Amino acid sequence: MDTKQNTALLHALAELPGPLPARGVIHIAIRHTDRFTVVGNDLAQHPGLSTTAVGFAVRIQSLPQGTEVGIKALAARFPEGEKLIAAALRELEAHGYLQRARTRLPNGRIVTRTVFCNQPAALLRPRGAAALPQQAPVAPQVTAPVPAPAPAPALAPAPARGPALAPAPKPEHHAPEAPVPEAPVPEAPVPEAPAPEAPVPQGHASFIPLVPPPTAPKSPRPPLPRPRELTPELERISAALLSDLHHHSPEFTLSEEHVHRLVPGVAAWLERDTHPDTIRHALTTNAPEPVKYPYQFVKHRLTALLPPPPHRTTVTPFQTCDGCERAFRAPTPGHCRDCRTGHAHEDQQAAA
Repeated sequence: MDTKQNTALLHALAELPGPLPARGVIHIAIRHTDRFTVVGNDLAQHPGLSTTAVGFAVRIQSLPQGTEVGIKALAARFPEGEKLIAAALRELEAHGYLQRARTRLPNGRIVTRTVFCNQPAALLRPRGAAALPQQAPVAPQVTAPVPAPAPAPALAPAPARGPALAPAPKPEHHAPEAPVPEAPVPEAPVPEAPAPEAPVPQGHASFIPLVPPPTAPKSPRPPLPRPRELTPELERISAALLSDLHHHSPEFTLSEEHVHRLVPGVAAWLERDTHPDTIRHALTTNAPEPVKYPYQFVKHRLTALLPPPPHRTTVTPFQTCDGCERAFRAPTPGHCRDCRTGHAHEDQQAAA
């Protein structure tokens, strides 16, 4: 296999036009027709980036939109280790090629989105500066028609042309040789020339922000749910659950004050017949890495993921009949239906 490859390179080298350099690299450039990525020299020859960082930048740039490019995802795809990948991503982030930002999804989950730019220096330049060279040739086109109306008064003075139009019909009847009034007639629309004199506003191009401002203010966050009655038992179980979260996930370490504030939210869940393990799972599962603000995160999940109240059905309890000791359903103790009917019949006979 090596012999065939070397032979192919020698044949391609012999077909290169012009003299070849005596030393250094010699490029054999074959034009790509599919599955290629354009990489600029500002990245490939960046003096401040390591070769590993440049390599991962090229690999990330070649991946399709929406591909996971986190440390673990890249380590699973490529042979480099997580430490080397993390160091390369930090280099790219320091030089502006990479940016990682946390975004909240509509379901309340916080995810990390990675944005890659192949030319970060272009983002720092104002967009209006790129439009100035395009406006330069437009200026002569606007001012070019301005000198045109200047010779108009010299060709036909305005005061002399006014009275000439009045006697024009008379010479046409007596002598058909009257060409003088016909000459200024096509020049009548000439006074419309001053219309282009309105200057085109050409202000200084201001910087256009890359991220548009929000179009509407954010709606206020809903308050933390509270139980109908915060009993001592609910308060004790809620405080114990919140204080024990760091044993299951070290990132959920809450202070004593934060535990005291979040107790009503957990109590509202417990009041709705939610098991403590279910609450713990809902608060800590699919959390971002790392959780910078555990109090805000737990408060949001207690509010956004609050389960609905349970549907309770009223069950009439069993009672023992005081007369025949038969079991029957009734809200209060007493006699069954047969005993009540018998007592009523006896009362009627006694009354008769």
